This record gives sequence, structure tokens and C-alpha cells, in this order.
Amino acid sequence: MNVSVPLVVILGAVVWVAWRYMGLRGWHIAVCLLFGFFLAATSAAPEIRRLVSVLVQSVSQP
Repeated sequence: MNVSVPLVVILGAVVWVAWRYMGLRGWHIAVCLLFGFFLAATSAAPEIRRLVSVLVQSVSQP
């Protein structure tokens, strides 16, 4: 997936907005990061990556 860096930037911006304006606490962010880290080590990671790739391709095509 060649849009991984922009996708990470967008998700990071969403987390920052949630932290700044929606009352997201620091420990919420830490839990989400740990969840993503451990989820990436599971057997579900390739399917999640494929699903995200399909979604990004469907959104980016006219």
C-alpha cells in the first residue's frame, strides 16, 4: 500500500484533534497505541491491511 505514510499522518491528526478538543486523555492514547501495536502482531494484521488498502483505493478512485 503506497499511501501508508499519508494515512498515518491523517490518523495522527485525528488523534491530535481528539486529544485537543474532545477530551481524549494521554492514557487513552497509550492504550490505543498498544492495541494497534499488538494487533499488528496477530494473524489478523494481513487482512486488516488488505481491507484498508481496498478502502483507500475505492475512496481515491473517481
